[in-house]
Amino acid sequence: MSDTTMSVTKSANSETARKAMIDSQLRTSGVNEEFVLGRMNSVPREAFLPEDKASLAYIDRSVSIGPDAHLASPLFYGKLLLEAAPMPSDRVLIVEGGTGYLAELVRPLVADVTVVAAKDAAEGSAIKGTYSMILIDGAIEALTQGLSDALEEEGTIVSGLLLRGVTRLASGRKVVGHLSLEPVADIGIPLLHAFDQPREWTFS
Repeated sequence: MSDTTMSVTKSANSETARKAMIDSQLRTSGVNEEFVLGRMNSVPREAFLPEDKASLAYIDRSVSIGPDAHLASPLFYGKLLLEAAPMPSDRVLIVEGGTGYLAELVRPLVADVTVVAAKDAAEGSAIKGTYSMILIDGAIEALTQGLSDALEEEGTIVSGLLLRGVTRLASGRKVVGHLSLEPVADIGIPLLHAFDQPREWTFS
């Protein structure tokens, strides 16, 4: 088989897999908005995985690609985009999960995208200015002051959130300087360990 034929076959297989992802994972879970489906149909997930993990691109779970990187499940990204509802005027800060996939989904939908590593975001470094939207590619235990400060008044944040051992999609809006995350839906979401909270020792 020639290289050209193999490339065409891979492309066709990818398109088929993306269509199956949309029909069997997104639509059946209530993700039907065309802007979400259009972006997720346009961006090949396998392009954001190492070659030895590419065959896992369209499974209904996250794919780990190292201790600090993951590609979350299709449903997580679909629900996140649906909840965020980004506008063309939005300036978006993305806390990266390690692949660049979320940034690629969002970039054509908004005015500007800035990407920051989870470690830098958790430490409060490398975030310059403020944003109308923050999207976090993974689950955190708690918001940091740095992220709160980076969100404009009336701005929106959507993230995974770990609550009592269960990960949930969560969102919030900054109102009069106050920001908190409220759970939206239970979804399996990879943890961003840079946001882990210190453990308290107890003695019985």
